[in-house]
Amino acid sequence: MLRQLLVSVAVSACNIAIHAIVMAAVLWAARIADERATSRPSLRLIAVMIATVSVLMAAHIAEVVVWSFAYMMVGIAPPGADLVYFAFVNYTTLGYGDVTPIERWQLLGPMTAMNGVLLFGWSTAVIFAVLRAVMTSQTEEGLRQKGVSSE
Repeated sequence: MLRQLLVSVAVSACNIAIHAIVMAAVLWAARIADERATSRPSLRLIAVMIATVSVLMAAHIAEVVVWSFAYMMVGIAPPGADLVYFAFVNYTTLGYGDVTPIERWQLLGPMTAMNGVLLFGWSTAVIFAVLRAVMTSQTEEGLRQKGVSSE
């Protein structure tokens, strides 16, 4: 069981690092995009949110691939199993059960799910933060244009 926990913690730490890097990039890009003046604030909001969510989805896919690589390294699934599919099912907590881990590695599935739930929650928080920042910026910009102080 200790080996399963060590592998799970190592893969989770790798995914947390990936997520942290992507989060920093998303927040930076959202800030830059939000600074671009446009006569159509709703289009700016749409563009920033599409970009934010798309990048976060790409990060989650990369994290699933990291899990599938770990699955391959430890030989968690029966021969011929689609490891990316298996990792996706665990990471998203879907849990079909059509592919099950071999007994000595069965703790990796729930650890993958725990990692996925935490990273999805983090992504949700960032999506909300970006949305709030863009909307606040647009409100302040609208007040400035009307000559009203926001302070």
